[in-house]
Amino acid sequence: MTTAAPASPRELFDAVSELRRAALAYEQAHRDRIDALPPQRRASARNLLHYIAVRQADLRPLQIQLAQLGLSSLGVLETHVLAALDAVLDRLEDLLGQTRSDRPAPGCTFVEGLHLLQHNTVDLLNPPRPQRDVRIMVTLATEAANDAAALRALVEAGMDVARINCAHDDETVWKRMAARVRGTESALPRPPLVQIDLAGPKSRTGDLLPQGRILHLRPKHDLHGRITAPALLALWCADDPMPPAALGQALLRAGALRPTLPAQLPPSTRLQVTDLRGRIRQGRLLSQEGALLVFAFERSAYLAEGMPFTLHDDGAELGAGTLQGVPEVPGELRLFVGDPLVLLREDRPGHPGLRDEDGTFATPPQLHCTLEAAFTSARAGQSVWLDDGRIGALIEANTGDTLQLRITHAAPEGSKLKAEKGINFPDTRFDLPALTEKDREDLAAMARDFDLVAMSFLRSPQDVRDLRAALCALQRDDAGVVLKIENRQAFDRLPAILLEALAHPRLGVMVARGDLAVELGFERLSEAQEEILWMCEAAHLPVIWATQILDTMARSGQPSRPEVSDAALSIRAECAMLNKGPHILEAVRFLSGVLERMEGHYAKRMTLRRPLSIAGL
Repeated sequence: MTTAAPASPRELFDAVSELRRAALAYEQAHRDRIDALPPQRRASARNLLHYIAVRQADLRPLQIQLAQLGLSSLGVLETHVLAALDAVLDRLEDLLGQTRSDRPAPGCTFVEGLHLLQHNTVDLLNPPRPQRDVRIMVTLATEAANDAAALRALVEAGMDVARINCAHDDETVWKRMAARVRGTESALPRPPLVQIDLAGPKSRTGDLLPQGRILHLRPKHDLHGRITAPALLALWCADDPMPPAALGQALLRAGALRPTLPAQLPPSTRLQVTDLRGRIRQGRLLSQEGALLVFAFERSAYLAEGMPFTLHDDGAELGAGTLQGVPEVPGELRLFVGDPLVLLREDRPGHPGLRDEDGTFATPPQLHCTLEAAFTSARAGQSVWLDDGRIGALIEANTGDTLQLRITHAAPEGSKLKAEKGINFPDTRFDLPALTEKDREDLAAMARDFDLVAMSFLRSPQDVRDLRAALCALQRDDAGVVLKIENRQAFDRLPAILLEALAHPRLGVMVARGDLAVELGFERLSEAQEEILWMCEAAHLPVIWATQILDTMARSGQPSRPEVSDAALSIRAECAMLNKGPHILEAVRFLSGVLERMEGHYAKRMTLRRPLSIAGL
């Protein structure tokens, strides 16, 4: 616990005066940056610079000493730094019995700072709902493009912003999503906002060779092993296009069927196969609708592409054929600590490698890495994290065409790695633009369909300039810009990025906690997200709290206890983002209720201010 010996009012006056002097000196040192901004942004830029200067010092002893005298502890100074310092100096001068100094009025008072933050929030995210101030953003699933009723239900449950992820689907789907959102009828005075998230230069694993075409039929059992629901297999016995599969059914085609089946099979018809384990399995005919037969299996079966089957009734064969259309099982690697792994520059399917009899790899596992810059920038000894930090590795060599890794972190039973999983290089500094050619094409395609655009994987102020120039070329200067802070470079350069971005009229910041946790280390995430919140509050910018809020609930319908606490903490931001899932409607309702309750009795508390880990400009 932080403690401090009592200090005299004179000592405290001198300490706070020094903080004020440092704040003004820092402002003066960056006068050119302030003057380059629109006049309505300059107060926010000054306050941000004051905050950065003050937070270079360890304020904790001073805070305790001020509190001992019953004075403001500077625990809530983000929106009005100079005003907070001046208020303390005024009280200390009263204690010293001296005439108050004739200090110039601060450029941003307590009331003005809060007003600027609220104004900028409304400007970006629209006015709040009557029952809560924090907005709710929801990532739309592909199905939302064709389901107006589901979208309307999300809006009624509490969705204020619809997020379209341009890393998935395509322009046609995105446009349908946006049109559905715009056409939503609800009690709101206006439809939800539409945000598109540009994909950016995301680093992902490439394709893996498939494991084969195999289908595992598994009946459901209760605790005593009794069957509660058989496994259902639908068989299409015609050359016409297959109908869509019904929920809970696997749908295959009967190939080389002979002879032609009668219009109606006997109810006692059975489908018989010898599965991949050599076990004979039978399914009883459950229904027949024209050429579509549905069979119920009460024992597990492993089916493969081209597997022969027969149809029979009381021993009499009615027909035979082969199973076609068995789904492909995606490839995967299973990696253990100490295993090698090769990342390929060439875009070709990876494979799990080959082991010798002693268990060592004759050919190491390998797969493609989509980030071209990794093969020019990464160096031996730097760390690599895969699949949201589930697998860790060190680079042993960079040949230019391959990165040769050694696994350092994995589950004891081995960790699975599949295609389209994230790869993070937290120790590597990249000099590549955040705005890719794909992003430019997506911006142009969606130019008239979004209200907000989120920039992914930015690293520098230049990335902000690039996005603003692209919007200007499309005559979309009016669009809101959301900066996603999700890598170490962006976190380290946040002050410079914010000062550059303040030139844009509608601006916000998203704390993308998933990648950020991997980049900075999970143990630093809580501290980092607090510093981003403080910095944005000092710049009077709204923050979107994102990644895995109520994620378990969105997927399963039931939140975990830590998730509930995490959801409550999102009251700190101006907007909370939920990801898609089969139970997203319940998650939106739940989060809306949590936020309404928290706003009823939430107040900021004093926090102790050690030096920021984010450096200055």
